[in-house]
Formats: sequence, C-alpha cells, structure tokens
Amino acid sequence: MLKPDPSAPDGFRAPRAGEIFKNPNLAATFRALAKDGKRGFYTGRIAEEIIKVCSDRGGHLVLEDLENHMNLGSEPVEPISLKFNGQNASKTQSACVDGADGQGATETSHGVEVWEHPPNGQGIVALIALGVIEELERTGKIPLFKENEHNSAKYLHVVIEALRIAFADASWFVTDPNVVKVPTKELISRRYLAERAKLFDASKASAILEHGSPAHNSCDTVYFAITDSQGNGISFINSIYAGFGSAMIPRGCGFTLQNRGANFSLDARHPNVLAPNKRPYHTIIPAMVTNAGDGSLHSVYGVMGGFMQPQGHVQVLLNLLAFGMTPQSAVDAPRICVGAGMPDRRGVRDMRVYVEEGIAEGVVEELAAMGHEVEVVGGWRRGVFGRGQVIRVHEEEGRTVYSAGSDPRGDGAAYPA
Repeated sequence: MLKPDPSAPDGFRAPRAGEIFKNPNLAATFRALAKDGKRGFYTGRIAEEIIKVCSDRGGHLVLEDLENHMNLGSEPVEPISLKFNGQNASKTQSACVDGADGQGATETSHGVEVWEHPPNGQGIVALIALGVIEELERTGKIPLFKENEHNSAKYLHVVIEALRIAFADASWFVTDPNVVKVPTKELISRRYLAERAKLFDASKASAILEHGSPAHNSCDTVYFAITDSQGNGISFINSIYAGFGSAMIPRGCGFTLQNRGANFSLDARHPNVLAPNKRPYHTIIPAMVTNAGDGSLHSVYGVMGGFMQPQGHVQVLLNLLAFGMTPQSAVDAPRICVGAGMPDRRGVRDMRVYVEEGIAEGVVEELAAMGHEVEVVGGWRRGVFGRGQVIRVHEEEGRTVYSAGSDPRGDGAAYPA
C-alpha cells in the first residue's frame, strides 16, 4: 500500500501531495472486467489471488464462494419505511424552505414516509429511533421542540436515548434475513415502539442496554444523491468499510479487500454469528423521504460513516422537519455520535457520547449532569460525525424547486447537472 523510499521509516511512505501515483495493477483489473465481465473478477487469476491473500492470513474463503456469489448476482430488496408525523413533520416548513408565507408547500397533513435499506442493513436503526421519538411526543413525554431548542441538552438527550434503544435492538436482530428470520415489521410497529419508548427517562441517561450501541468512523465510503426534473431520485452508497478496508491487496490486482466480515458475531447463540453463505450486519444505508400523502419525493439524503449513518439520518432529517433548516444548514449543524468503537474492539461497550465542537458548553455540562459520559470532539477528528449530503424537493409559487447541501466535513459538493 505504501511507496518504497529508503529515507522513510521502515523504507516505505504514503505518496506526498502532488506526486504522480500510478496503479498499473488496477488498470489490468479494469481491462479484465472490460473483457470478461464479472467472470473475469470472480473466476481466474483475480479470484485466485483474492483467495490466496485471504488464506495466507487464516481466512476461510474458497474459490467456490466467489463463483457462487457471481452466479447469485445482486439481490433486489424491498425498502422498509416508517411514516413519521412527529415534530411538525405534518406541517409546512419554515420560510427558508417552503416560501415566504408558507403557502404552496408540498407538505401534507400526513407527514413524511422515511425509506431505508432493510436488514442485513442498519436502516432500521433510524426508523426505530424516529418511531420512539414520535411515540414519546404522542404520549406527552417530550415537547414539540422549538427552533431555539435545537441542540439543547433536552433535545439531544431525546436523540441519544432513542438511538441507544434502536441500536440495542439492531445489534441483536440485524443479520442476513435469508438465513435467520428478522422481525422487521414488528420492530417498527407502533405497538413495539410504544413498549421501547417506556425505557426513556427524561431526567437521566439510561444504563447500558443489553447489546450496546457502538459507532465506527470510516473514510472509505462514497455517497451521492441525484434528482431529475421528473421528480425521480437516486440515493446511492458504497464502501469498503474501515480505512482502506482490510488493507489486504491481492497480488497484481491493485485494490484492497473490504472487511465487512468484522460485523459478524462470534457468539454461537447470536443470530448474526459467522456462518457460510451468510451476510453480516451491514452499515451502509442510502435513504429517501417521500410525502406520505401522495408519495411525491420530499428529499434524497445519506450520511457516510459506519455506525454513525443512522444517527446522521435522524439528526439531519429532524433538522429539516422540526427546525425548518435548509439542506445546507441541516448538514452543517453540529451533531452528536453515540459511541465510537472500531471493528477490532467490538467487545468494548463504549457508552460515551461524542459531541461536536460548536455545541454550547452549557449543553455539554447539562448532558454530563444527566449521567452521559460526554467527550467534545473538534478539528480533523470531527470525521466521527459522518459526512452527509441532501437534495430537497418542494413546491413554491407554482414551480418545483430543488435545493441541496453537501457536508463541510468531507470533500463533496452540491451542484446542478
């Protein structure tokens, strides 16, 4: 992975800014794909090198696994959704989103429907958390937050606790639904969410929940959102997980292997236990929001960053719905992150709440007084809060308006094509 340099420590270093980087091995891989399609990747020389680099490190992959995956192909899945009516989602947005007087907005009295990737993805975490928040509001345990209460201690406590509840469920139930039954509908049913909401205490942080709620910071994820003039939207995300994935490079291939297997459990009793022909708990989740009344597109969005992703989905969406922010303001706003355990430290139950620089010092003190173990994060370490992008669609003065935002924590941009 590094460039030979006799003057560098251990004789290798990363390329410097401005240096020409050549990857002829990756070029050869692309030529094989162009010539033979996916058979040129999952069989033959490239496949053999993938198996060899895994086997040399004690891995269990065999050539038949790759060929079987090639023959199965990509599996189409049905997205899962939750209709969300909490925190003003059923009313028109602020002037900065839906017109100077709030007239002509696309919002209906039926709120929005949030669409996520199903298990073995973790999109259900965002839906459970949003459902718990709505249930708390419905039963009078939390207020309808005002604009000046954004990122207040009271508001952040609700988000933190709802996410802890959601991660506790997901860390047990999310696995390959083709191998183990995942009760997806039950987990986001009103009856179940009402029961889970009973765990919330407005005055203090919860004790550690049974299965924990780790988060993982990664920079090897790419997300993009696209909309067109006909009202269609694409929400796409791709990742090799940790920094440079597994950091294992098949000889002569020019790419690193991903390390998604890190999210298997090694507990034989766990639904997500490592097993042949099985997919692990997967973190990457593109998202989309429609207007619940007529199914029209409301927004396309995503937040990169491993286990931060559903946490970012909840916070960015509430910024849009509850606080009337523009897409750019919604991704700019400081965020929180529950836990920050890396894949190689899964046994560590990290109960810290990472609070981004920019959230008021008094809020940090209030959260600590409620029992939260708080750590303020700034500078380059802010990557732990993910990197989001949003495209918002609404009607104003008789025409469809598209507005977008791209996270300053990353290298993205928002622009019309």
